[in-house]
Amino acid sequence: MTDGSERGELTRWSDTAARETREHEKDRVVCHVDMDCFYASCERLRDPTLEGEPLVVGMGYEPGETAGAVATASYEARAVGVESAMPIRDALELLPRRSIPDADTDAPDADTDTLDADVTGHYVPVDMSYYQSVAEDTKAVLRDCADVVREVSIDEAYLDVTERTSWAAAGVNGDAPSTAAGPATQRTLAEGYARHVKERIEREAGVPASVGVAPNMSAAKVASDADKPDGLVVVPPGSVASFLAPLPVSTLHGVGPVTERALVARGIETAGDVAEGDPEALTELLGDRGRTLSRRARGEDDRAVTPRGLPKSLSRESSLPATAADAPKRETVRALAADVAERAQHRGCLYRTIGIKVVCPPFDVNTRERSLPGPVDDPDLVERVALELLGEFADDEARKLGVRVSNLDFADADQSTLTGFDATGTAVDRPATSDAPTTADSSPRLSTDAEPRETLTDWLADDTEADESARRDGERPPDGQASLGTWSSPE
Repeated sequence: MTDGSERGELTRWSDTAARETREHEKDRVVCHVDMDCFYASCERLRDPTLEGEPLVVGMGYEPGETAGAVATASYEARAVGVESAMPIRDALELLPRRSIPDADTDAPDADTDTLDADVTGHYVPVDMSYYQSVAEDTKAVLRDCADVVREVSIDEAYLDVTERTSWAAAGVNGDAPSTAAGPATQRTLAEGYARHVKERIEREAGVPASVGVAPNMSAAKVASDADKPDGLVVVPPGSVASFLAPLPVSTLHGVGPVTERALVARGIETAGDVAEGDPEALTELLGDRGRTLSRRARGEDDRAVTPRGLPKSLSRESSLPATAADAPKRETVRALAADVAERAQHRGCLYRTIGIKVVCPPFDVNTRERSLPGPVDDPDLVERVALELLGEFADDEARKLGVRVSNLDFADADQSTLTGFDATGTAVDRPATSDAPTTADSSPRLSTDAEPRETLTDWLADDTEADESARRDGERPPDGQASLGTWSSPE
């Protein structure tokens, strides 16, 4: 039984811990990076003539058919009512496909009698391999800019940049005005760093991103959605609750259409209403999620930004002046291979697949892989295989090169070099994409002991920060981009 002195000591300890937690939250700098209409942005990167045009990226349809759904729609397409997850046939009624000779040949057809030059758009099929490649470029920037990165999906991530920057005022006299959207009135070092991250993504990956900066994860996520597209919203410590208060309740992380309707029916229409409401009443209505929602509406969120599980691959990429010369390409691949192998050793993992990426002007992405008989830790092998795969592109001009090891094994292994395996099978080459070109000398062959290829769901994981009940509630993916999970199949 606990006596009074012990209870007093426990109370003091609890109060101290809570105070330290609040102080830590004030110091934390969290960025939420959300790529704007990511699939559409990728298509515009590949074809700049699509910039500013209504663009629909669809999934699940075959040429000439209208069965399928919208994966994402550009803001121009959204302006006429096209939304993610909408059936393609419905999208075509709102936005007929533009009829241009030799264009959109894989997209569904529209009724040419209904075409109006002012309201037609481009339809392109999902090219997941290409989007993955661009996503790797963005992730490389994020990993370089933050010590802790939580990748939520192919186009969304949280960064903890507390060790890289701070909420200290910027400018010579510390009185420089903020140029970001949101409640920040004074420019801080955190704002400057977030802008640096945005600019690097656009410069190195070629696609726009919206960034929210706040002292915690849920506020940063709301902030990144508040000024799309290509926005930057900064919510300094002490201003989170007032920033959230006037926003519709639907903006709170974890609130989907069903929850929104239930709250609005009870007169709870804004985040401020949630913050001022009775937490117990919310709990009766929503279960444990009600308490979480109440805290987040008040600007309270003590979750730490943590990586999601173990990585599926490790890669390094490097841009170079476009060149077809063999020496600089091989030198770059050697350096990348050494770096990737060192990272694998540092993380204590073995790998079963070695691959390269070659990006040719203007943005033609080519990937090749070789499967090994078993998991290895062999830097020399990584370099040798990467250079052999590069040989296929000896005469091609390249503007970016990459090396990747995948099918990682973090378990201890008795044998970590290829020479220790029985030579009953050999490593095999294969394009890393199903539509990669083949030749008589380099036909893709699948080894019988190769790991299963990654599926689309590996790249489009659900946000585990939203409760499972919120997903059942019908909450849409961020930025209106439909998940391809139900369409996934092995590549």
